[in-house]
Amino acid sequence: MKWYSILLVGALAHGTVLAADKPNIIVILTDDQGWGDLSIHGNKALSTSNIDRMAQEGARFDRFYVSPVCSPTRAEFLTGQHHTRCGVYDTSAGGERVNPDKMMIGELFKRAGYKTAAFGKWHSGMQYPYHPNARGFDEFYGFCSGHWGNYFSPILEHNGQIIEGNGFVVDDFTERAMKYIEQHQDEPFFVYLPYNTPHSPMQVPDRWWNKFKDLELTQDHPKREFEKVDHTRAALAMCENIDWNVGRLLAKIDELRLAHNTIVLYLSDNGPNGDRWNGGMRGRKGATDEGGVRSPLFVRWPARIEAGTKIPQICSVLDLMPTLAEMAGVEVAEKMPLAGVSLAPLLYGNSSDWKERTLVHHWKGKVSVRTQRHRLDHEGRLYDIAEDPGQTKAVNNKVPEIADAMRKVADKFRSEMLVNYGKEFDDRPFVIGHSDSIFTQIPARDGIGHGNITRSNRFPNDSYFQNWTSLDDSITWNCEVGETGTYLVELFYTCPKADIGSTIELSFRGNVLTGKITEPHDPPLMGMEHDRFKRKESYVKNFNRKVLGKIQLKQGEGTLQLRALEIAGSKVMDFRLMLLTRVD
Repeated sequence: MKWYSILLVGALAHGTVLAADKPNIIVILTDDQGWGDLSIHGNKALSTSNIDRMAQEGARFDRFYVSPVCSPTRAEFLTGQHHTRCGVYDTSAGGERVNPDKMMIGELFKRAGYKTAAFGKWHSGMQYPYHPNARGFDEFYGFCSGHWGNYFSPILEHNGQIIEGNGFVVDDFTERAMKYIEQHQDEPFFVYLPYNTPHSPMQVPDRWWNKFKDLELTQDHPKREFEKVDHTRAALAMCENIDWNVGRLLAKIDELRLAHNTIVLYLSDNGPNGDRWNGGMRGRKGATDEGGVRSPLFVRWPARIEAGTKIPQICSVLDLMPTLAEMAGVEVAEKMPLAGVSLAPLLYGNSSDWKERTLVHHWKGKVSVRTQRHRLDHEGRLYDIAEDPGQTKAVNNKVPEIADAMRKVADKFRSEMLVNYGKEFDDRPFVIGHSDSIFTQIPARDGIGHGNITRSNRFPNDSYFQNWTSLDDSITWNCEVGETGTYLVELFYTCPKADIGSTIELSFRGNVLTGKITEPHDPPLMGMEHDRFKRKESYVKNFNRKVLGKIQLKQGEGTLQLRALEIAGSKVMDFRLMLLTRVD
């Protein structure tokens, strides 16, 4: 048995729950919220009273760890397996996709009779078989990309169909979740609520921004000289908005008299997305140091977890699938290897047989190792975290045997887990027309621009293609058509009046669709009017939706190409997205 993997098998050891008493489950996952972005952890600049109350009424983990960035943490929560074993090596352009042979937590609970839904940022693949509806979630409302460019009534999707959101996205996601819970209150439900804040762009309604826009930040921290104050203010305002929504959600399950037998989890996906107060720890989002991977974890279940439970043992996001399975009495197949362990004994106060653990954190080739007391950083320096949370004084010389043992763990991880890992080994095509879905989104994010065509921003997730000026220019996608059929093609584009009239061609393996851009649509860039701090990502537009026509596509792999046959003006169009709908 490998050191990083166990099998969760057979009957569950602690209190199997009868079917009639299956607990409901709500998992709230925030995006780029650091451990220190909560008042319960000592941040004096904000108040997160609802989240704090949830922690006080249940279990509070002191040392809980996730991955350094978004998509790996999501992969590990959803599958119970390390992201290096899931096909996840990046946060965009296909590298965020979780291999379809990995069973996800939604499918596990769906098979056990749960109603399953996800509301928010998916970030584990867009097209089938990677889409949330393909991974066990009957209901999905949100966006599949890694970040979004507009948080106020943006374009979202509902079970594959593109629609317009309703108000500020986190409020909208919460509303949808509450309605779903109300609709399914008489059945056990599993609701996954992956909020997309405080990830940039730093947008938040006035109600929360007004409290923070002139707030003096008084808490000292090691990176204070590098802190971007308005960015911090916006992040804290977004965290208070999250807290308000958590309060609404908890009030809803109280109103429906579901709280007693509902398990509610709260965690974040990585460290803070800025240099701000974080308990004195070194590292932020993207780092394998303590501050980059330490996350809050609060678990409330009044039926079984004693209020005020504090858990000092190091634990991991990899533990959540086996934990929830055991708590809900859901059996995990013997052939399904999980890299974590069930935390149910700790949650139930049975820690006498708990074994010491070693956790490994990785991103972009940097490997860090954590034991209960020490952390070995990616450069081989050992720190006593209990005495030195800021990782300022290496102790390799004081405890060389510990440093050597942890270095061997890091070396073994590199040799066993990082073999064939990364983009250079990724040949997975983007799937069009999967047999289980009539809708396929084909965004600019997943395409390759040729010739003069450029992206609107170096971060692909919510970008669009521009500067399409030559007949030699094209956009291509490495695709696989899952099912032969006729597909309706819709474009999301912009084009000024002076440039309308270009003829474009979509082709795949000999089948061709041609059409013209005949309707002018030239809206201004948007997003900056809502930003509280200047973003690094692309601004967005209100793209026009146009039916291009129908194309016959044959099952198999090939290159999907979009090119111009005639250019009427100075450019063809700015391109954001195609939506293909199987119509036969």
